[in-house]
Amino acid sequence: TGSLFSAPINSWHQHFNGSGDKPVRYLAVTTAPTMINLLHNLDFVFDNDFAFDDRFDARDGYFNGQGLLYGGEYQGFKFAGNVWETNFVPDVRTFKLMDYGERGAGGQNIKFELSENTTACHISEFPVGTYKKAHRHGAGAHVIILGGEGYSLIWPDGEPIQKYDWHEGSMVVPPDRWWHQHFNTGRTPARYLALRAFGSKKYRGVGKHYKGAVDRSKGGDQIGYEEEEPIVRRLFEEALALSGVESQMARHYQRNP
Repeated sequence: TGSLFSAPINSWHQHFNGSGDKPVRYLAVTTAPTMINLLHNLDFVFDNDFAFDDRFDARDGYFNGQGLLYGGEYQGFKFAGNVWETNFVPDVRTFKLMDYGERGAGGQNIKFELSENTTACHISEFPVGTYKKAHRHGAGAHVIILGGEGYSLIWPDGEPIQKYDWHEGSMVVPPDRWWHQHFNTGRTPARYLALRAFGSKKYRGVGKHYKGAVDRSKGGDQIGYEEEEPIVRRLFEEALALSGVESQMARHYQRNP
């Protein structure tokens, strides 16, 4: 339960239920639909035996959870925050995170680069009585709630804000370039896994590169606390009153006057 892995491109893989008495459910984010639509030739997609030897080998430890931690700049690539490069994460619910104040409210985060693929994902966790800054990016982010209770606000520019409640096991998928913001109204830290078929920081591809951890006042795609609409704080205070949780946001507002 809670494992995360990415099969190297064009590698054979097969899934087995090893529990013996319980069904297994897994969620996959894949580039297959995009490739099929681009090439419109199923034989080429599914009967192609090309081996990407630069991305996979049979050395010991390749799929046992070993990895490499780096941040800032590494091998010519620039990263915002901390990155764990690996092929397998044993349990995303307990994986150790690192401080990531750029997204607000004392949150923690780790980004993953998986199997030299274009897949992008990260884990974020934020404390009781807090919420993250709103930001936006391209389409395809599947936000899977791993723990906690709360809600997300989602909206496009110039349109009304929409509110979606969530709990452990929920999934939220913000549309392309829609603002979205996550709020913890429960009594435990809120943790989620965000999965995207594209968005690797090493292999960015084409299209707009969003600055989701940089406030708009500094040229980014994030709304600072001082820039948000009054309804954002009002909704949060009302939700906390219903759940009996005390807000911890005062000190974070002071840091972002």
